[in-house]
Amino acid sequence: MTDMIKNRRSIRKFKPDIPVTKEQLDRLMHAAMLAPSARNTRPWEFIAVTKREVLDEIARIHPFAKMCKTATAAIIVVAVPQEGLTVGYYPQDCGAATENILIEAVAMGLGTCWCGVYPRQERIPDMAALFDIKEPKIPFCVIAVGVPDEAPEPRGFFEEAKVRYIT
Repeated sequence: MTDMIKNRRSIRKFKPDIPVTKEQLDRLMHAAMLAPSARNTRPWEFIAVTKREVLDEIARIHPFAKMCKTATAAIIVVAVPQEGLTVGYYPQDCGAATENILIEAVAMGLGTCWCGVYPRQERIPDMAALFDIKEPKIPFCVIAVGVPDEAPEPRGFFEEAKVRYIT
């Protein structure tokens, strides 16, 4: 598992002629739904996109999702805010589901790029309209998916100065 975490990269260039299959998308969303959530509320829904015109529209309306022009799929994570004891936890829950998708994609030889929508209020209306997402649901993020056509260097690293041990 550590190797998959170490090998995860934000891919911004994909091989546009190699499709992501429904079976691959299903596997990614299965992984997402294994994520922990507050009181197991699972405040998420997913939209799987392989239609080229829709991927191109995502690239047009989201200022940082231009890689959808070469990606052959995208997964839209939709947050479903909760009431009661779990109010306000959906960002953490959807973030955990998103990370599971990213790590599972590495295990499958796929690349991904996580493009945030929420909490940027200027991005939410266009994404909600494109996918007919009605309030109180919120488009949380776009995950571009495909076969990588680049191999970026790692950017993450351990910084001991950011850790405090209490023993």
